[in-house]
Amino acid sequence: MRTDDTVTTSYDQHAAAFAQEAAHSPYNAHYDRPAVLDLLGELTDRVVLDAGCGPGLYVTDLLARGAHVIAVDASANMIDLARRHVAGQITLRQHDLTDPLYWLSNNTVDIVLLALVIHYIDDRIALLRELHRVLRPGGYLIVSTSHPTADWLTAEGSYFDTGWVQQRWSCGITHRFWHQPLQAWCAEFTAAGFTIDAITEHQPAAEMARTHPAEFETLTRQPGFIAYRLAKPTSGTDGDA
Repeated sequence: MRTDDTVTTSYDQHAAAFAQEAAHSPYNAHYDRPAVLDLLGELTDRVVLDAGCGPGLYVTDLLARGAHVIAVDASANMIDLARRHVAGQITLRQHDLTDPLYWLSNNTVDIVLLALVIHYIDDRIALLRELHRVLRPGGYLIVSTSHPTADWLTAEGSYFDTGWVQQRWSCGITHRFWHQPLQAWCAEFTAAGFTIDAITEHQPAAEMARTHPAEFETLTRQPGFIAYRLAKPTSGTDGDA
């Protein structure tokens, strides 16, 4: 099953507005990106796949830290925006993550970054297994997503409910995301062959206290996002494609 067409269409229609919002918003600039970048570790000469790269907001940091970057996104307009920032420096490709990464061989990527993407995917285990395939043994997949408790507060009902929740952001994007409890996320990661190396419940960067004090106060009391560093075991080599 493909990425939800409503989400992809919204990102295409509002790509420029989203790029501007995500570049400076408290939840992106001062919350998700700092936490995720801390999980990446040493990147010099590492091959990093930015899966669902959007307008390329992570790419500049990845390149600055010495990575060789491959970036993909389902939205053609997002890829165009990313290309403007880093033309010629990385491999950019329009690609729906619900399709196999047929153009990447087994065991060829050191780190995969899946930042605020997985909650859009219907068959998450299939995607996770495909990312496991392209990772080298000992490589990492970094996944960030909304915190299950934040989803519960948004959707109401029971924390243990699973299902789709829909929101509309101020930049015009219709945001349809999957909600499930923490144990369900962990079960999907391990079912795909990963071990859970680290879990980070985001803390807001100090700068947010100055630029967005209300959001800072909220996020110091209740989590909004969560990130997982998932390892491909060294014995987990996939056979040649």
